[in-house]
Amino acid sequence: MSEYKKLDVWNLSVDLAVDIYQVVSSFPKSETYGLVDQIKRCSVSIASNIAEGSGRATKKDYAHFLSISNGSACELETQLIIAKRVGFLQGEKLDELSATILRISKMLTKLRQALQR
Repeated sequence: MSEYKKLDVWNLSVDLAVDIYQVVSSFPKSETYGLVDQIKRCSVSIASNIAEGSGRATKKDYAHFLSISNGSACELETQLIIAKRVGFLQGEKLDELSATILRISKMLTKLRQALQR
């Protein structure tokens, strides 16, 4: 049941979500129910879908949830780019977060490919 907790990609995704929560805490309060909420949901969705997929009955289902997780990673990066463009996020932090998102995306792809073999 908790095999997903041993996955590097799940652990990195949880670390990313924690980092995201810290980053958005400095965003304007007016964005609490807008961009901040969206960014938080995207970041949590990555690790959550890895966990949910691992609990599914088939490898095909698991691979599907990994695909959803990857989609959330893309959505998160888009939200962060928007945050930078509106002045809520510094370019250096965006670069750091984007690198982590890319690493997660590559790991998800490899895991999905391994399940499909």
